[in-house]
Amino acid sequence: MSQSVVLDKEAAPAAGGRLRGHPWLTLLTVAVGVMMVALDGTVVAIANPAIAKDLNASPSDIQWVTSGYLLALAVFLITAGKIGDRFGHKTTFLVGAVGFAATSAAIGFAGSIQQVILFRVLQGLFGALLQPAALGLLRGAFPTDKLNMAIGIWGGVIGASTAAGPIVGGLLVEHVNWESVFYINVPVGLIALVLGLLVLKDVRAENAAKSFDIPGIVLLSGAMFMLVWGIIKAPSWGWGDPLTLLFLGGALLALVFFAVWQKYAKEPLIPLSLFRSVPLSAGTLLMVLMAFAFFGGIFFVTFYLQNVHGMAPVDAGVHLLPMTGMMIVGAPVAGFLIGKVGPRIPIVGGMLLTTAAMIGMSTLDIHSGNGVMSLWFLLMGLGLSPVMVGATDVIVGNAPLELSGVAGGLQQAAMQVGGSLGTAVLGAVMASKVTSELPGKWQAVTGGPLPAGEQGELLKQGAQLGIAPQAGDLGPAATPEFARGVADAVHSSFVSGMGVAFVVAAVVALAAAGLGLLTRRGVNETGPSVHI
Repeated sequence: MSQSVVLDKEAAPAAGGRLRGHPWLTLLTVAVGVMMVALDGTVVAIANPAIAKDLNASPSDIQWVTSGYLLALAVFLITAGKIGDRFGHKTTFLVGAVGFAATSAAIGFAGSIQQVILFRVLQGLFGALLQPAALGLLRGAFPTDKLNMAIGIWGGVIGASTAAGPIVGGLLVEHVNWESVFYINVPVGLIALVLGLLVLKDVRAENAAKSFDIPGIVLLSGAMFMLVWGIIKAPSWGWGDPLTLLFLGGALLALVFFAVWQKYAKEPLIPLSLFRSVPLSAGTLLMVLMAFAFFGGIFFVTFYLQNVHGMAPVDAGVHLLPMTGMMIVGAPVAGFLIGKVGPRIPIVGGMLLTTAAMIGMSTLDIHSGNGVMSLWFLLMGLGLSPVMVGATDVIVGNAPLELSGVAGGLQQAAMQVGGSLGTAVLGAVMASKVTSELPGKWQAVTGGPLPAGEQGELLKQGAQLGIAPQAGDLGPAATPEFARGVADAVHSSFVSGMGVAFVVAAVVALAAAGLGLLTRRGVNETGPSVHI
């Protein structure tokens, strides 16, 4: 994430005894605030199966718990950076922290999946306010020679929070309830608020924009909503259905209008001049494809671990540690390599490793052992590290100095949009495969067709999440052996769908590796700009 602030190098205060504006206390404050956002991303993935069961949510509803949050982040990140420049990063950060904590509490009190989705979208908007403001505050608090150290520590906190998410989420879901996953943000948000009021010194950019591109925000938000909604609903509506075509066509039309408007807007949301740089354009699309493959593929893994392998939530979190841990370890190594040889080789190599991991994940079945799963998780984490670091360097480094903050916001927005689209598209692929596989596997076990009507539809929806019916749901005559056979039929249908989804993700990852050949080290001197 990146947000530039235009300050004199001498303006940053030196570390001293004063509380307000103290560099290291500022780092502590913003780390506490942004930790909520980082933790939330992986905690919720572990809670999704419990949310689906408790609120009787369909697979597409659960996708929106993730997609709605990611989409709100993606659409609002660049605007949030401009809000910080205009009204001050301290105020923006405090509003983001309070809003994130408040919407987290609202999610815990929600009584329906629709309310959860609504508050998750609002949570994403407040999370978007937090991230660029945090970097702006660090930029103003630290002298230039200490800034990189501060950003490294801040990035480490985010990485550790991301890795801890599955463990924390697993413990809370298993020993308390899924609502506690969201309630935990309330005390963290209050700590960030108190520290912020006591410690933070306001920072705002010179020559900040005096107006906002409201039409651009509306057009881009509308385009992304129609695109993701159309993709999610396509399996139930049909890909050739007029409603599906209306939403997808409307998204394309809104994107065209958005691009045209950006040429004439006084303060465009995304200046199109950025894309005159081939490496920058390639880096942005690379981030979209990488996030598409990663977030879209990993969405199914928690359901696979919990519903197919029967793991408790905390065990599922532990099984994801090889991936998240390798991403933390791999990031500084990737930074060192990129500094020595440039971004192209590490990015291409990383995406090829990710492609191999995706292909490996597509071979998992209902009896795959822990060692095989850990190998593919580890390889995925190792492959993604140089891509995330390198693509950020390419995007921000190839942007003009005056647009480096916008470029950093574009990098994060590309990742969030890619993740949202990946979850939607691969979810649709998964649903289609499971729906076609389940009837045949059901008949092979039961000797009869899949039940018609509502019961059959519920079985299909459960299979798309890897949930097999319990023995008691199969009638009083059902034997344990019969129940196990039905469970195997449902689980193998789920795994078949997951395998196809990972094959598609592997193809997308391979395309991203090809795009990596177009990247190069930044050609514009961005000064002390910082980004994560």
